[in-house]
Amino acid sequence: MKDCNACGKCCVKYGGQGLTVSKKELGQWEDDAPELLNYTQDGQIWFDIKTKQPLQACPWLKPTEDSKVFHCEIYYDRPNDCRYYPSTLDEMIRDECEMIQSKDLRHPKQAVKDLEFIMKDSWNIE
Repeated sequence: MKDCNACGKCCVKYGGQGLTVSKKELGQWEDDAPELLNYTQDGQIWFDIKTKQPLQACPWLKPTEDSKVFHCEIYYDRPNDCRYYPSTLDEMIRDECEMIQSKDLRHPKQAVKDLEFIMKDSWNIE
């Protein structure tokens, strides 16, 4: 399994409606990134600040100059829904994640171990 190459597929696919934020995260945002609170509504994220309508994409995902790689402007304050993705090999396969290599499909048990190693910091695995 390769490291994430910041292709942004997961953020583009899941960056709009359906993401949540916990009360704990809201408290952290209140202290560390209060501007994010403007994009929340009843435990859901990302909403237009003016219209309060759901956004179709994450407002913090920005393409780089070549548009092949994306940059998350709130990476260190991102919600857990983003932080914990990807969570399973099946999810990665379904979403055509670019981290997957052909050997991962041939050896899924090892791929799961590799994923756990890569995601240990995001998932807080010791």
